[in-house]
Amino acid sequence: MATSNKSIYTALTANLLIAVIKFISGITTSSSAMISEGVHSLVDTANQLLLLLGIRLSKKSPDARRPFGYGKELYFWSFIVSILIFGIGGSISIYQGIIHLRNPPPLEDPTWNYIVLVCSLFFEGTSLYVAAREFNKVRGDQSWWGAIRLSKDPPSFLVLFEDSAAVLGLIIVGTLIYLGHHFNNPYLDGIASLLVGILLTIVSILLARESRSLLMGEGIDPATHKKIAQLVGKDPAVKKVINLFSTYQSPEEVMLLIVVAFNELDTDEINEAISRIRASIQEVYPLVHYIIIQPAPA
Repeated sequence: MATSNKSIYTALTANLLIAVIKFISGITTSSSAMISEGVHSLVDTANQLLLLLGIRLSKKSPDARRPFGYGKELYFWSFIVSILIFGIGGSISIYQGIIHLRNPPPLEDPTWNYIVLVCSLFFEGTSLYVAAREFNKVRGDQSWWGAIRLSKDPPSFLVLFEDSAAVLGLIIVGTLIYLGHHFNNPYLDGIASLLVGILLTIVSILLARESRSLLMGEGIDPATHKKIAQLVGKDPAVKKVINLFSTYQSPEEVMLLIVVAFNELDTDEINEAISRIRASIQEVYPLVHYIIIQPAPA
């Protein structure tokens, strides 16, 4: 799944605009829930910038220090983003909620909050629509969760998760602000902030788990692993495929290490077989950029 910058730029623009109006609203009306939402949007804005940085760094050409390229920069920065969602967004929202539950400020006219929430919902909803549409183009016939689990392109599902959490958070805040004023209960504002913090924490854990798996060296799926082993085994020079290891260097680069037992051949024939096997794999699987074939006894 190739990284789509369109969804990232859309989310960046939306979050930056929303963060400004949320902070103005939160400070004006002394709403902890709105301030928490402002922090949430500000963190999301920083996250989009970090994702763009990761994409840019991952495109650097291989050099002496990184002979296999800089593709894993994308996985590193995606992991940092997932941690920031909890470390800044979730923790500050929970802190704001606790503070306002202990000392709830008096309720003020919520009209401005409602205007901000409606505008934010429009911007976040638009960003979510773009992210879902871009992800839907590459998920094929897989389920949404299945496509996320199998995706090797963190920005695509990071933006999707962030925007989904943002829309859900806005619904929570809007509902509890309304109920707080309807029942004249100032504590509901603090509860809204707590719920937003818990939501961000859950999203952070899910994203960190997926990003960590890729950063640690996640390989190709078992079905593709089996097909490549079968493809190698069909070569007339191969007696047996002993083992096959793989890891994603980036969403578009896979490295393979194949341990092969060859028939009784001389050195030149083995070298020809290795070149032939590499070409056959790359013809069917163009994402496989690095192929190391290790001859071994059967």
